[in-house]
Parts: sequence; C-alpha cells; structure tokens
Amino acid sequence: MRVGVLALQGTFREHINSLRQLGVEAPPIRLPHELNTLDGLVIPGGESTTMLRLMENFDLIQSIREIARNDLPIWGTCAGMILLAKDVSNYEMETLGLMDAKVRRNAFGSQVDSFEADLQVPLVGEEPFHAVFIRAPIVAETKPGVEILSRLPDGTIVAVRQGRLLACAFHPEFTDDLRFHSYFMNMIRQERSHRLKGQILPGSQLRS
Repeated sequence: MRVGVLALQGTFREHINSLRQLGVEAPPIRLPHELNTLDGLVIPGGESTTMLRLMENFDLIQSIREIARNDLPIWGTCAGMILLAKDVSNYEMETLGLMDAKVRRNAFGSQVDSFEADLQVPLVGEEPFHAVFIRAPIVAETKPGVEILSRLPDGTIVAVRQGRLLACAFHPEFTDDLRFHSYFMNMIRQERSHRLKGQILPGSQLRS
C-alpha cells in the first residue's frame, strides 16, 4: 500500500512515521505528478492559509480535487480538516471544497489554549482515544451523508467521515496510538476491494 502525505508544511513527518510503523509506504507529496501512484492521501495539520498558498503555487489544488473525484481516499487532520471542508467560517481563501461540512477555525482559541482529551470513537475500538488539540477547528454543521465519528463531552463534533473522505480536528500523529491511521488503511483496503469487484474479466460471463 502506498499512502502519500502532503509535505508542504505542518506535521507531515509525524504522519509519515506513523504510517511506516504500520508497514505502509508513505512518500512525501509536493508535486502534482506524485499523486498518480497513490492508494490514499493524508493532509496533515499545520497552518491552513500557508498550506493553501503553497498548494496554489505548486498547482496541487485541482490535482487533489481530481483524485478525490476518482474516489481516492483522503484524510485531513486539524488544518487538513479545514482544507477538505466546503464551508469555513470567517475564511476568505478557497479550500478544496470536498466535504459537506461547515468548519470553524481556531475554535478553542490560540496556541496557549491547546488541550488533550480522551474521546469515545467506537469505530476505532472501545478504549478511549487520547486526542491532542492544537489551535484546533471544529465541525459546526454537517449535511446528510456526513457521518459523525466522535464528539467532545459537550457534544462538539471533532471527527467525521463522508464516503472516502475522513477528517478530524485533532492530531493522531502526535500520539503512539495508531488506531486512526489503521482505520484509514482499512478505508483504503475497502476502496481497493470495491474496485476489484467492479472489474469484469473479458469473457468471464461465459465461464461456468
């Protein structure tokens, strides 16, 4: 399996290390042609405005939209969640616009307001997931088709999935818990399996 990590700015090294611990080939992605051989893409945490400007400079925005249209699984963490969302409050830059969710940037305040919390995430297991929030966004609204994976105790939405898109407001790459990375790998395996099932070998209808 080959899962690229957008490596323009932010926590891409941490994601690459986590993926490699799972035995996954995890190349850093900086140019459009590097997207062509991937089974999945991770958009890491970082500074969303800086990342978007660099993506524009390297002609990556349309290329990532194209691979999303071709059903490549994409996972965004923290700033990556902002980049995936179709609607970001108080934000003038154009995002990738892939996920039917409204996201609010820096929802908890500045860097000094960073915190950690134990989350219930049934899809990754019964044991709570220890999440690190750094200048984190939140999901303010979702449209039909977006599955809520986890909330803070006050009900704030911090992890969602829409088909082959996954987004979380926190930084799984800053912990030793690889369950979210494993969950994304399972999403990729499911997509590959669906593609294989959809392929019909020439003459296969005639075989008994």
